[in-house]
Amino acid sequence: MYPGGHRDSPSVADGSITFPFPRDPGHGSPVVIFMSREPPGARTEFEEPPVPRMLDVSEDVRAEIGDAEADRLLVGDNAPGSYDCTSCRTPGNSDQERTSTVLFVGDETAVLAFAHATCIPSQVVQVAEEQLQGAVRSITGNETGAGQSQDLPPEQAVLGITSGLVLIDDELHPALVVEPTGAIARPGTDGSRGDEFLQLLLEQGFHPAPRMDQVPAVLHGWSILLAMGKLHAVLQPGPDGGAPVAWWQAHAPLQVTEGWRTAANKSQTVLVFAAPAGAIGQQPREDLLRDALDRAAADGLLVAAAMPLAGT
Repeated sequence: MYPGGHRDSPSVADGSITFPFPRDPGHGSPVVIFMSREPPGARTEFEEPPVPRMLDVSEDVRAEIGDAEADRLLVGDNAPGSYDCTSCRTPGNSDQERTSTVLFVGDETAVLAFAHATCIPSQVVQVAEEQLQGAVRSITGNETGAGQSQDLPPEQAVLGITSGLVLIDDELHPALVVEPTGAIARPGTDGSRGDEFLQLLLEQGFHPAPRMDQVPAVLHGWSILLAMGKLHAVLQPGPDGGAPVAWWQAHAPLQVTEGWRTAANKSQTVLVFAAPAGAIGQQPREDLLRDALDRAAADGLLVAAAMPLAGT
């Protein structure tokens, strides 16, 4: 449904430098990497090889940039070191924490950015070519007119999902909390109407959740795909009554806790709560997640549905 928080544009730190390199054979357009790092020093034959960074390069990103460039990133060449996360826009360091490569791709240009792996997975995001060209001109100083600059292309929102157990009527229920990384526009529009995430879900059959004291109604045709104890996808009805398709799909299957899996297998139902970007945030504990859900519900920013479990 959407390509998949609280961010509205990628961010590149001061001192960004540009590295053009060819895309993989079959892709004729150049890729431009924007990242923040110290100027590289000359290496000698006596230097130790670089320590591999904690970078994640997805298969989709690798297919776009090529094996050679992907391998250089993984061993530290062209890796960012310190960076500003393209999702949450706070500092990160690929030497010290898991980092995702995020490739923004236009018709002729691509921009490689970096994000905390806890914010978004490594992925390829389609962006309008003119937005990428504006970013390239702005950073390389080729913008027409002295002193002019353009913002980086707005981030294409992705869906973040958190699993947890919620207590309703003295019973623990397995739940998924969905929050996009940015505002969601209605397909085919320019986004001028603002964030329509909740409205789109209501049109799909979700219900408002003004309180967290009731189990939401079942959303027929939707389901949660769990296989071998890992979360794979949220499925929605296919077009024209066809086979279900993924509304959200994990970049890599997500491990759930044994308690969550046991509760899901017992009830054969998963509660799905959704809120717009910024309403929930990243919560390190289930009690804090519940507090955030209660606040979102009280503010009228929460919708919910119950979905049957597919798999084990």
